[in-house]
Amino acid sequence: MIVLASAAVSIILLLLILRDVPLNDVADSLRVADIGLVLLSLLMVALGLAIRGIRWSILLGRRISIVRATHLVNIMFLGNQLPLRLGEVARGVLATRSGVPLATSASSIIAERLIDSLAVVLVIALTVSQLPDAMPEVSERASLFGLLALVCFIALLGLARFPDNARRMLDALLNLIPPLRRLPLESILVDLLGGLQPLTQARAMLVIGFWTVIGWIFSLLTYYLLHLALGIDTNYLISVPLGIALVALAITVPVSIAGLGPFHGAVVVAGQMVGMTPVEAISLAFLLHGVTVLSYAVWGAVGLLALGISPKSAFTAKDEAPTDDVKPS
Repeated sequence: MIVLASAAVSIILLLLILRDVPLNDVADSLRVADIGLVLLSLLMVALGLAIRGIRWSILLGRRISIVRATHLVNIMFLGNQLPLRLGEVARGVLATRSGVPLATSASSIIAERLIDSLAVVLVIALTVSQLPDAMPEVSERASLFGLLALVCFIALLGLARFPDNARRMLDALLNLIPPLRRLPLESILVDLLGGLQPLTQARAMLVIGFWTVIGWIFSLLTYYLLHLALGIDTNYLISVPLGIALVALAITVPVSIAGLGPFHGAVVVAGQMVGMTPVEAISLAFLLHGVTVLSYAVWGAVGLLALGISPKSAFTAKDEAPTDDVKPS
């Protein structure tokens, strides 16, 4: 049922986006794209995935090696092509096979998402403010999303920095609702706080920020190269960061399959804001989506093979013993 609903959302959105657009012109534009630049963009995506693996390893306090963390990140992006972004669940579950508690990996993933959300909002705010005909509803929604992410991020930092307060809050909740004592909430809280510890260390935060910037640079280079591949002449300093940020914002809500629809709509909106023609924007949307999905499929499959995991077993945590690459916490 979820798959059918997601497919319906994708189809409806694509039909709305493609209406009144000459598809033959889009096909011609894609046909003459510079293959060399497209291949180079595929390399940029691969490097960006590797950077995300490095960052996640640091967020986990290096409890998982960079190589294994990168494979798990790649598997996550492959799984995220399914409805409900199931790759996020698979990554957390698979991390338990390396001895990382599920709550710890979950808290690190949440922190990762909040950091990216803050980056997205910052980029949108900076780029939209440079447009002569800025769409206020886009910047307003981005600001609201960013404010929510900032509040959640500060709350996580507070829990990590003052764990005793978190324990007191849990004790108060257990006293208020005694039946909850039957659940292992105390051990879950310990694991959760463990996953947030890197955020309390200034050096770790600087390193995480550094790799976040590097990862964004590779994403921006990917999109820039695809502009060049299609021969699109526009203000790259606005078009490139705005497009990537809107795509990241659009696919946050898992309402489609492989981002079909929301992904393309975000690129088209960004294209319209910088003066692209409908054919240019649609062509760019399909090319960027194709490059990213192909990369996720290839490197996700490599990750599954490298770790000896079948897609069916990616959501189970007990059929593989912890590996030798586990780092002490």
